[in-house]
Amino acid sequence: MHLIKNTNAASFALRYIGRRLFKPSEPASLNEAGLFSGQPQHQNFCRIDQLAPVSRMPASSKPYFFPQKNSINLPEHFSFEGEQRSTEQFLIDTDTAALLVLVDGEIRYERYLLTGGREVNWLAMSVSKSFISTLVGIALEEGFISSLDKAISDYVPVKKGSAYDGVTIRQVLQMSSGARWNEDYNDEDSEVFQMGQAALNPVMGLNKFVAQMAKEHEPDSLCRYNSGDTQILGALLERATGRTVSSYMSEKLAEPLGFESPGYWITDIYGTELAFSGLNLTARDYAKFGELFRNKGRWQGKQIISENWVNAATSIDSAVRDVGQPVVAGHPIELGYGYQWWIPKGNKGDYSAVGVLNQLVYVNPEKNTTIVKLSANRKYGTAKDERTDQNIENIEFLRAIANNI
Repeated sequence: MHLIKNTNAASFALRYIGRRLFKPSEPASLNEAGLFSGQPQHQNFCRIDQLAPVSRMPASSKPYFFPQKNSINLPEHFSFEGEQRSTEQFLIDTDTAALLVLVDGEIRYERYLLTGGREVNWLAMSVSKSFISTLVGIALEEGFISSLDKAISDYVPVKKGSAYDGVTIRQVLQMSSGARWNEDYNDEDSEVFQMGQAALNPVMGLNKFVAQMAKEHEPDSLCRYNSGDTQILGALLERATGRTVSSYMSEKLAEPLGFESPGYWITDIYGTELAFSGLNLTARDYAKFGELFRNKGRWQGKQIISENWVNAATSIDSAVRDVGQPVVAGHPIELGYGYQWWIPKGNKGDYSAVGVLNQLVYVNPEKNTTIVKLSANRKYGTAKDERTDQNIENIEFLRAIANNI
């Protein structure tokens, strides 16, 4: 496998998968402040390919352009935790770069702020996870994977007795692998930080790192948010299909969904995609993914992925993954979990892909609505609670938009 030699550019990428690598007293390369430092990030999320090694995907040969209708008005305020919050102030406070609202497959609101734009690729962060799980579903339906109940180690070589040895693909999809993991981006001893280090280590790389992770709990005994789970799903796709994540996604999603713009994935030093956080697309192309799910896996008369998969991926199947049970960086979160999709409380049938710094692809089938919000919330991760992260508040904001239609 090709070893990326431009480690100066590659080193920047690490700051997008964990805490910055530089101590406050040390100068940051490229004169940039790292993630979770409280510094603005919008000038970086729009140009990741200038800062990190990437694997590119072409635009579709038959791009699809959403029809547009008269623009709707957003609600001036929305309710959260018993308070009325200003919509405009919320967009500003979360460093929103794009807000795109589709109703019945038509654009009803489209706005770009800061460095966002219609043709601007934006870093998805963990929204990437929902794309990876969908590609696993497609690979299953194409026969590259025989069953979700097969051990992922049947496909991906791992160290005997390590985290993923004998764990089923389904358990990994549901963040219930039992692997030892800490998703605290501000902790240099956390596994997510160590995985970032491994991405640039020529002796390690991402695939070797996940292949020797440690086991801590019995599989399916708890739902603990674990970016390593998604990274090994990326390795599964490579092993099962014989193709890179970028190549497989180009054929199975970007081409048939009519992506308007080229996209790309951040890669490690060996050219392996950062499956857990490295996707970059435009708001309109993220919306096509959301619309695929709103339409139960069907796009322009063609079934891209089965309705059964969509239903399973966006549903809670166990008390272990019920709202309030998933654990992120040691703390429970008031969301449920499916196959790398988040399910809000209330049993309203809506669900969302969610990434740090407030990236969301939100789907509300009851309201025939898909909403994309791309952001660079500079406060994210500066405290260890929802006050700064605002994950739940973002979902409630998007719910308010859908309910106002």
